[in-house]
Amino acid sequence: MTKKIKVLTLGDHPLSPSGVGSQTKYVCEALLNSNKFQIISLGGAIKHNSYNAIKVEPYGEDWKILPIDGYGTPEMIRSILRTEKPDILWLMTDPRFYGWLWQIENEIRPLVPMVYYHVWDNYPLPFFNKKFYESNDKIATISKVTDDIVRNVAPDVSCVYVPHAVNGAIFKPLTAEQKENIRKDTLPVSDQNKTIFFWNNRNARRKQSGTLIYWFKEWLDKTNNHENAQLIMHTDPRDPHGQDLDHLIKHLELNTNRQVLLSMNKIPPEQLAALYGMVDCTINISDAEGFGLATLESLSCGTPIIVNMTGGLQEQVTDGVEWFGIGLRPTSKAVIGSQEVPYIYEDRTNKEQFFSAMNKMMALGEEGRREMGLKGRGHVLKNYNFETFNNQWVNLMTDVYENLGSWDTRNYGSGIRFKEVA
Repeated sequence: MTKKIKVLTLGDHPLSPSGVGSQTKYVCEALLNSNKFQIISLGGAIKHNSYNAIKVEPYGEDWKILPIDGYGTPEMIRSILRTEKPDILWLMTDPRFYGWLWQIENEIRPLVPMVYYHVWDNYPLPFFNKKFYESNDKIATISKVTDDIVRNVAPDVSCVYVPHAVNGAIFKPLTAEQKENIRKDTLPVSDQNKTIFFWNNRNARRKQSGTLIYWFKEWLDKTNNHENAQLIMHTDPRDPHGQDLDHLIKHLELNTNRQVLLSMNKIPPEQLAALYGMVDCTINISDAEGFGLATLESLSCGTPIIVNMTGGLQEQVTDGVEWFGIGLRPTSKAVIGSQEVPYIYEDRTNKEQFFSAMNKMMALGEEGRREMGLKGRGHVLKNYNFETFNNQWVNLMTDVYENLGSWDTRNYGSGIRFKEVA
């Protein structure tokens, strides 16, 4: 029997509901379903009830997840390399989370190639990330913005555009009857005929959860739509990285007539798809967005979007000709940063643009929104479908294994480029 290619993955836990976790899961499943790969995943970024290794069905011995705190340590990687002898190390998320990993590349890359799925979508060009990019043998980019960044910051690094994908068999449009029945099962009679807006994001500062609630209240007051519109937010209302949304909703007296509802429980993809199908429009006014998987899921369900046109969101709301929702052009930029990341631009929209978009979406009516949403569904099936995504990853990783070496065949130092150490 032909030896399977063993891949060690680093990132969010692949069974977690985060965008990084979901895409890690999709990549792992694409490789495993080809029957050419075995996966060992370090599952970080969540709290664990147990640290025992998990074997994921139906893959059995071919997919093992090791729960970890954070994103790992040098000692952990050294131990796994010795015991598991993987052929490729694959990682995904913000490069800052792996500062320790880039520092030991001279230990790793003589043994196995490093493949990085990059989620950075912030301008100006982050030349402070150059050393991180050059620590990899191959970089896959999730958006056209990310691709432009990597190619300009580190032109000598091999780079390929592989956009996120969404499972169109799960995230699919509902019939009018299905939508009506879900509303009847989920909402009281007083809410069933409202125009419902949906927000599905982590309650984090850059996602602008509090701002959305505040603007939604102002818009309701300005247009007298208190009885006609509703906002459902699928998030943790007291995330330590965000705002106390419960308190804000009560302070603004938005809970009196159920103008803003919170969906707090973690739910499987099928139920999330039902939420997208039940509502009339999905909103994302994030100041910075690596990709915006939630908006892609919404479009796949045939539900139009209102988005701030930053990062990867730009290629979701429009293909340059057709529009699959309403894009808010950023009206200003803010500079943020830290000791590790000296400067990042955040793209910010304003409430006047938001009010205008909300009015346009209301004016479209049910049939107009449905038509716009179904165009978005076609956009997703054409450009972000699972089949293309799966083939791209299988071909990419097979090419890395065959042409860049593996645990058994890596030619120490031959053709391997290491970053300069300052």
